[in-house]
Amino acid sequence: MHTQVGIVGAGPAGLVLSHLLARAGIESVIVEARSRAYCEGRIRAGVLEHGTVDLLNETGLGERMRREGLVHRGIYLRFDGRGHRIDFEDLTGKTIMVYGQHEVVKDVIAARLAAGGTILFESSDVSIERFDTAQPSIRFRDARGDAQRLTCDFIAGCDGFHGVCRPTVPEGVLTFYDRVYPFAWLGILADAPPVCEELIYSNTERGFALFSQRSPVVQRYYLQCTPDEDINEWPDERIWHELQARLVGDDAPQLVEGVITQKGVTAMRSFVTEPMQYGRLFLAGDSAHIVPPTGAKGMNLAIADVAALARGFVRYYRDGSLATLDGYSAQVLGRVWKAERFSWWMTSMLHRFEDQNRFDHKLQSAELDYITSSRAGAQSLAENYVGFAMS
Repeated sequence: MHTQVGIVGAGPAGLVLSHLLARAGIESVIVEARSRAYCEGRIRAGVLEHGTVDLLNETGLGERMRREGLVHRGIYLRFDGRGHRIDFEDLTGKTIMVYGQHEVVKDVIAARLAAGGTILFESSDVSIERFDTAQPSIRFRDARGDAQRLTCDFIAGCDGFHGVCRPTVPEGVLTFYDRVYPFAWLGILADAPPVCEELIYSNTERGFALFSQRSPVVQRYYLQCTPDEDINEWPDERIWHELQARLVGDDAPQLVEGVITQKGVTAMRSFVTEPMQYGRLFLAGDSAHIVPPTGAKGMNLAIADVAALARGFVRYYRDGSLATLDGYSAQVLGRVWKAERFSWWMTSMLHRFEDQNRFDHKLQSAELDYITSSRAGAQSLAENYVGFAMS
């Protein structure tokens, strides 16, 4: 088999890249280890930046999102028993959209298959080779178990943090920057009405909590917990009790308990790879960087990566120039590090750390008080949260 761009991974990065390339008349093939059902059912992030919404709409992927997504014009920060609203629309003129990552994946898979795109689900033994030459290739076994070799002009490594692409780069080429946080998130999906029309980030003596949405009838809630938390020690009653305890204060909205349909523990880390390319291999999304979910940046960064990468491929196939592709890392890493900084800042401001003392807790409260009482402080948070324009 041969194609112009071989893509490893059918997450948001790989799928959106394939869609953008197809719109420019560039061929691609996606090689994915999981089944279609797994990719479409994997519950991840759910907040789309303003620029991400614009891109999905402009490229014909936004019809269902516009119909089912929830436009949010701000968020609430709760601390010291009171809620404070950050008004994104007033501060930036922009909004965000709550629409699950798996819903985006469903939409792009449907669009690619309807357009005759090739997504090779359930591929095993995936490996990449010769990406330091002009003839890279991807080897794998297809869903039937038959050995296959896909030759291509370029490889896009969109296969996530645990994928095969990044580790295949020769040792010493890439530099890794990493921070592991001393806590995790215990997350649930629940069939229940929303606590609030917008997200609530809550800082309490018991730890952090996030009250989010997936739809008018399905909610996504998180509790700060230990990285080695045993989910079996969290029956539904304990989860609801702890969520209630972290939604405190005279102005606290009502939390309605519902049927919990999913539970899980998510580790917290920050990670960046530099550069995000080697030869004719280009890394995008989680294969190149991870952010703690506090800042809601993961999927948005992935889509911003491939928007820039697609422009590089378009220029190459239009006029033969590698200049934009050669500058890919330099272009996107500025945005990546801004997102890393913002996610780290939100995480540090809202969570309780084991080594903190009462002085540290007071500093957290002072920081939150400044953000919610200063227009300049609130505007800085809002500008970062809604996202910067895709360059």
